[in-house]
Amino acid sequence: MARAPRRDLLAGLTVAIVALPLALGFGVSSGLGAQAGLATAVVAGGLAALLGGSNLQVSGPTGAMTVVLVPIVARYGPGGVLTVGLMAGVLLIALALLRAGRYMAYVPAPVVEGFTLGIACVIGLQQVPNALGVAKPEGEKVLAVAWRSVTAFVDAPNWTALGLSGGVAVVMLAGARWRPTVPFSIVAVIAATLVAQVLHLDGAAPIGALPAGLPTPSLAFLDVSTLGSLLAPAVAVAALAALESLLSATVADGMTVGQKHDPDRELFGQGVANLAAPLFGGVPATAAIARTAVNVRTGATSRLAALTHALVLAVVVFAAAPLVARIPLAALAGVLLATAIRMVEVGSLKAMARATRSDGLVLVLTAAATLVLDLVYAVVIGLAVAGALALRAVARQARLDQVDFRADLPGEHSDEEHALLAEHIVAYRIDGPVFFAGAHRFLLELAEVADVRVVILRMSHITTIDATGALVLKDAVHQLRRRGIAVLASGIRPGHRQVLASVGALELLHADGAEHSTTPEAIAAARTLLERDGLLLPARHSARHRARPVHHPHRSGKAAAPAGPAADRS
Repeated sequence: MARAPRRDLLAGLTVAIVALPLALGFGVSSGLGAQAGLATAVVAGGLAALLGGSNLQVSGPTGAMTVVLVPIVARYGPGGVLTVGLMAGVLLIALALLRAGRYMAYVPAPVVEGFTLGIACVIGLQQVPNALGVAKPEGEKVLAVAWRSVTAFVDAPNWTALGLSGGVAVVMLAGARWRPTVPFSIVAVIAATLVAQVLHLDGAAPIGALPAGLPTPSLAFLDVSTLGSLLAPAVAVAALAALESLLSATVADGMTVGQKHDPDRELFGQGVANLAAPLFGGVPATAAIARTAVNVRTGATSRLAALTHALVLAVVVFAAAPLVARIPLAALAGVLLATAIRMVEVGSLKAMARATRSDGLVLVLTAAATLVLDLVYAVVIGLAVAGALALRAVARQARLDQVDFRADLPGEHSDEEHALLAEHIVAYRIDGPVFFAGAHRFLLELAEVADVRVVILRMSHITTIDATGALVLKDAVHQLRRRGIAVLASGIRPGHRQVLASVGALELLHADGAEHSTTPEAIAAARTLLERDGLLLPARHSARHRARPVHHPHRSGKAAAPAGPAADRS
């Protein structure tokens, strides 16, 4: 229920004014026409506002979705786009039922920033034909289409279209800095339309005739035989709708106090919206970050604002279609060019690029993949690279440190006996995760141990271990024992025993009494082995019989780390 209905109504009206040129522009850019953009804003915007998981979210056609739809239109036609939207709606509802919304939190910030930068570049390039007033060249790659458009403009310049699109973009960008709360997009579009009509400018092609109202719901576009070939595009559209909607909801939460969205309900609402929009000729929809931000900034407190936005646009569709039809395409191109520029947060990009080299690399790769490939591939590549770099960073945290075990021995031992023990025993503490990304480093380091009789592995500081880590550890123990070096282990955690047992490592460490609860116990067992081999006198004689001084040769390896407190000697 609306707490402040007047504020919500005013916010909804403001958002509708901002959304009108965007809905028209994105409809045109998608290839289905301005009426498709309006139908999407009305139908999908209203249903997502009612059923979605955010009280402040505003949905409709977006630039990111347009980027995905252009190649689908080129390949499958308008009917293919409507079918894809229907299938994407089903997939989004399935994701909601599987409670997949919470996984959005795992998308790294550099991927989101790179994704947004890439989308902004693609949206801007898509507007080049209309901004220059030339016929859109054939092709799916925006870089190639934009270049052909520039070539066509050079051959036959259309200064009217260029002036209108450039003027609208400049008014929007300058106005946003001067009076951020004023919807300069609609002001600029109205001014451009009046100039084109009053001066009868040639080269200012209008949107064209629009139907006065929404079409009758129909499934006439659906061709069951094409469902298999359209599954991959539908997955891409559903993935993008989920990503952008949940990201927008998170942004809305961060701009308010006391608002928190339900990610699974949001997916459900977007799914229903995308099921319904194609029936009315609408393109696939998603939540719109820009419109949601306007909604929040103008004081919206409930779903009433987003519903008002959809109702106002419905009135435009039914009552003002002839006026909307006169808007120049170049003016809409200017709106989208300014929108693309405002999507790029230079300060945020600089901060992300300076954070770490890994973050900068992920950002650049995601943006480049968005521009050259497509959005879904871009997100997959960004996530894969970010995951690989994160695993590398985690793997580097794992260490194998040689420790000074003499602090763990009882104090009655002489310095000479300490020297003898140190001559024949080496103790290592394994710190951090032992898993597939870095476990082989331990095998190499342990295999280099030389000139000792006993190796003690302190395992209480292992944070996690997987099957690969356990196998590597088992191989290292095998290699050492084949060289005649006894391997003892101490402090194996209960949670790690199952993994070690599954690959046979636990049985190997447990054999012949090689496993011990604490490091002092393992040292005592190592001392017993040395006594058995005649390298040490029995412990009861150590105080009376002094071994002659033994030269302790320098051994390569890491510097000894100070031993921990007694409670940490396991």
